[in-house]
Amino acid sequence: MVANDRWRCKPWLKCKPWLRMTGGGASHGCGRLVEVQAMVACCGRPMVVQPWLWTACGGAAVDTVDSVKDVLGKWGKKAAEATKKGQDLAGNVWQHLKTGPSFADAAVGRIAQGTKVLAEGGYEKIFRQTFETVPEEQLLKSYACYLSTSAGPVMGVCYLSTAKLAFSSDNPLSYKVGDETQWSYYKVVIPLHQLKAVNPSTSKVNAAEKYIQIISVDNHEFWFMGFVNYDSAVKHLQGALQSHQL
Repeated sequence: MVANDRWRCKPWLKCKPWLRMTGGGASHGCGRLVEVQAMVACCGRPMVVQPWLWTACGGAAVDTVDSVKDVLGKWGKKAAEATKKGQDLAGNVWQHLKTGPSFADAAVGRIAQGTKVLAEGGYEKIFRQTFETVPEEQLLKSYACYLSTSAGPVMGVCYLSTAKLAFSSDNPLSYKVGDETQWSYYKVVIPLHQLKAVNPSTSKVNAAEKYIQIISVDNHEFWFMGFVNYDSAVKHLQGALQSHQL
């Protein structure tokens, strides 16, 4: 057996991406071993080691290394973007849980809401059960957030459909009718043709605190905060406003 034969491709063997080869690229036959994040090898024929990365026999070693650097450069950029989005999302979730009067209650409430969504078949069904809808109306987006009220922030879900912007609290709230205490879900419904403005804003004291001010044509103001996905909410709410102003 020739020494390099142990590096030859075997039809029944697949390259293991978690194996690492040291030595910086020893030649073997027509290919090279290139060490990057995982082993990239080229033996008797092209081998696909990662879905996005492969080496071809017969090419110059410099070309192979350059192509690897190019791929890793693009991957690094995407990874950085994904990391930034992940950090933003983590920050939004943390801020969402901090917005309520009790961090623990907010966390438990959000878990309970997620369980409810799964049990009832998704936000689309909950939306139709909670609000009156027209036959052709479709739910576009749903966002976990809080609505600012005189009694404090109320945790719930903001729904954007093809016809309306609506909010419903996760749990019923108590209120007094004479001497009796009654319970009801806190709801807001604004038809899209009655939207006047969608204004994103950030606290001057704490940049992590972000709000969306909704103004109706009759000048009623609603302040939403603690969005888990704030940027998406701003984008789609402003898009809904613009489409109905044309």
